[in-house]
This record gives sequence, structure tokens and C-alpha cells, in this order.
Amino acid sequence: MEILAGAGTHVATTSSHWQEHLEVPDLSCGTYSLPAGGTDTQSPHTEDEIYVVTRGRATLWTPSASAQLGPGDVAFVPAGEEHRFVDIVEDLAVLVVFGPAEYSRAPEDRA
Repeated sequence: MEILAGAGTHVATTSSHWQEHLEVPDLSCGTYSLPAGGTDTQSPHTEDEIYVVTRGRATLWTPSASAQLGPGDVAFVPAGEEHRFVDIVEDLAVLVVFGPAEYSRAPEDRA
């Protein structure tokens, strides 16, 4: 067993912030934080993702749908799907779980 101390905790910053908490071959987990009014510049990932909102409010946008999210909401984004957080109205913190581990399916030059 391993306790992931600080997982899901917002980090105050003027831009996005990523902190990885765990990486094993079959999954990885970290916290992604964005300030209110911030811009999410992430690109599609080669792994499936689950987002668990632990703080703040924002809209999760994809080409096919958008959803307003707040604390306790959980969203799934399949590998390769374009997505980003928009309309970040409160400092946002999301616990992100990648399956398999982030970048494990990425080309060698990206990993």
C-alpha cells in the first residue's frame, strides 16, 4: 500500500501545474491545477484518463460535448480525444488517473 499524500490538492500558481504522485506500468496518478481565468493548453494523451474534481469549477470541453464540473464530479476522457478545461471560474484542482501510465503508449521521442 502507498498513501498518495497531497493528491488532489490545488497548487497556487499563475499557470497550469502538474504534480505526479504515482507511476506504475498499468497506471499513473497526479494532480492538475489551473487558476481561475487560466488557460489549459494540454494536448490529447495516448492513454485513457479519469478526472476527479477536488476543488474549483470549470467546463471540460471536447469536440463532441462540454460539461460543467465541480467538486466531486468525475469525468472519463478516452485516449486520443481532444479536450481541455475552459471557463475556469474558481481555482481548479483535479486528480488525474491515467491507464496505462501517462506516456507509456507515446512514441519514444515524446516519453
